[in-house]
Amino acid sequence: MNYVANPIAIAIFLTFVGFVLGISFYFARKAKSAEGYFAAGGQIHWFVNGIAFAGDYLSAASFLGICGLIATMGYDGFLYSIGYLAGWMVALFVVAEPMKRLGKYTFTDALDYKFNSKGIQLMAAISTLAVSIFYLIPQMVGAGVLVTPLLGLPHWAGVVMVGIIVITIVATAGMTSTTYVQFLKGGLLIVFSTVLSIAVLHKGLSTEPRKETFDPQIIEASSVTPTATAEHHGQSFVKIEQDGYANWWIVEGTKLLQAQSKTITADGTVLYNGAPKSENKFKSVGRVTKLPDGKTETGPLGIFEYFSTIQGSEVVRYPKNKIAKFTDGGDSIQVFVPEITAGADLMIPGQKFKLKSGIGKLNFISLMLALFLGTASLPHILIRYYTVPSQRDARKSTIVAVAGIGFFYVLTLFMGLGAMTLGVVDLESSNMSAPLLAKAFSLTLFSIISAIAFATVLGTVSGLIVAASGAVAHDLIDNFMNIKMSEKTKVRAGKIAAVAVGIIAMALGIAFEKMNVAFLVGWAFAVAASANLPSIIMLLFWKKTTAKGIAWSIGVGMVSALGIILTSPSIYTQLYHLEASAAPHTLDNPGIISIPLSFLTLVVVSLMTQKKK
Repeated sequence: MNYVANPIAIAIFLTFVGFVLGISFYFARKAKSAEGYFAAGGQIHWFVNGIAFAGDYLSAASFLGICGLIATMGYDGFLYSIGYLAGWMVALFVVAEPMKRLGKYTFTDALDYKFNSKGIQLMAAISTLAVSIFYLIPQMVGAGVLVTPLLGLPHWAGVVMVGIIVITIVATAGMTSTTYVQFLKGGLLIVFSTVLSIAVLHKGLSTEPRKETFDPQIIEASSVTPTATAEHHGQSFVKIEQDGYANWWIVEGTKLLQAQSKTITADGTVLYNGAPKSENKFKSVGRVTKLPDGKTETGPLGIFEYFSTIQGSEVVRYPKNKIAKFTDGGDSIQVFVPEITAGADLMIPGQKFKLKSGIGKLNFISLMLALFLGTASLPHILIRYYTVPSQRDARKSTIVAVAGIGFFYVLTLFMGLGAMTLGVVDLESSNMSAPLLAKAFSLTLFSIISAIAFATVLGTVSGLIVAASGAVAHDLIDNFMNIKMSEKTKVRAGKIAAVAVGIIAMALGIAFEKMNVAFLVGWAFAVAASANLPSIIMLLFWKKTTAKGIAWSIGVGMVSALGIILTSPSIYTQLYHLEASAAPHTLDNPGIISIPLSFLTLVVVSLMTQKKK
C-alpha cells in the first residue's frame, strides 16, 4: 500500500514520544545505584507494576501481530492470545513469589542463589541475551511497520528511530523510566483498544466494499486478448493490458477475476498492479461477500450477535499460502489470490494450523507448549518481580497483569475480525491491521492508536534491553568474570551494553522486515521455555538439582531450540530465500522437542553429579 504522512498524525506521535523521553530524563536522577538502574530500587507500587507487566507483555506481537493473524487467519490467530494468557497461570502460581525471594537484579541471581556456580552464571547470562535478542526482532519489525504509514518513512528508518529512542531511555534511567513508560502505554493500549472494539461493533457488517478497499472486476475471458499466460499449482493466470498498465487476472472457467500483483522487473523496478507504488493502485483487501438471511448490512451489533453473524457469513481473504509466484520473461511476479471462506470455518481452528495432518498437529502442540511455558521464562518479565518491595506485592502485581492482559486479548478478536471484514488488511503487512482499522474510523484515532503502538514497542524493547544489559554487567562481568565494580561503574557497564544490544536489535529488525511479529515472538517463547523454565521448575521442586544440571540444561535447551528454528521451513523461505522443501525437517516450532530434552538433560546430569555423602 502507498502511505502518506499526515500532519495531525505526526504531531500526536511526536508529542507522545516527547512525553516518554521526558519521563526518562526525569527519573534519570534517581538511577545512580545498580539496584536503582536494574530493578528501580525495588520500590514500585504493586498496581503500577501490574499494569507495567501488562505494558511489557502486550508487545508488538500482541497488538500488531495477533490482530494481523486474526485478520488473515480468523480463530487460529486468537490461539496465540490463548497461549500467551495461559502462560501467566504458570507465572502466578509457580514463579512469582520464589523469583522475588531468590533474586536481586537478574534471572541468573535466582538460579544461582545457593550454588555460586560459574557455569550457571555463564549459561544463564547467555540465555538471557539469546532470548532478549530473539524477542527484540519482532519488536523492531513492528516499529518499522508503524512508522511507514504514520510518518511516511521507509521501514528501516522506523527501526533505527526506535533503536535510538530506546537506547536513550535505557541509558538515562534504566528500569524506573522503563516501568513508567510501560505503565503509561499499557493503560492507554487497553483503553483505546476498547474504544476501537466498540467502534467495530457499532459499525456492524456490510457487503458493500469501502472505496479504499480492492473490489475485483469479473469479465468474460473472450472479451480480451492476454499478452502473457502463467500457471502456479494448477491455477491459470493471464496478463492483460488495461488503461496503460499490465496486470494479472485469474482464470475462472470462461471468466477472468481481477487480481492484485507485485512485479519486480529485470532492472529492479517494483510495480504494483502494473503501476509504480505512487499511483496507489494497490489497495487494502478483505470484505464480507454474504450476510445471513440475504442482508446487505446489519447496523450496530452486540458482542455475541457480532460473532453469530460472522459465523453465518462469507468473507474474502487473501491467504499467504495462496500467493502465486512465477516469472514473466525476466520479471518476477507475485499474484495475491483471493479465497472466499465461510464464516463458520473462520471461527474454528484450521486456516493456519492444519490439524488434520500429523506435522500440523505437532507444530500446533509445539507452539502451545512454548507459549504456555515461555511466559514464566522471559528474562524481561522475570526481572520485573524485583521492582516491588515484597513477595506479596509480586503476587498482587501478577493478578493485576492477568486481568489487564486477559481483557486485552478478548479485544483482539474484535479488532482482528473488524480489520478482516472492513477491508483494511495490507497484503504486504498484516501487522498493520489494527492501526489501519483505526484509520477507517478516524484519522485522530489512527494517530493515537499508532502512537500507543509505537510506545508499546518502546516499552517492551526498553525492558528487554534492561534485561540484556543486566546479564552483561551484573552476571557476566561482575559475577562470572569476577571483575568487581563500584555501583557507578556497574551502571555505566549496563548502559554500554544497552547501546550494543540496541544496535544488534536494529540490524535484525531490518533483516526480518516481512515476517509476522506474533510468529516471530513464538520463537522467542520457545527459546525461553527450552532454556530457562526447566531450571526454574526443577530448582524449586526437585531437591537433587545440581549446578551442573542447571548449566547443561540451559545450554542444551537453548542450542536445540535455536538449531531447530534456524533449520525450519519458515526460516528457509523467509530469511534464506530458499524452497521450504530444502529444509532438513518440517517442524517450525521447536518446543515439543527442545523443552523435554532440556528437562531430561537436567535430571540426568544432576543425578550424575550428586555430592557424595
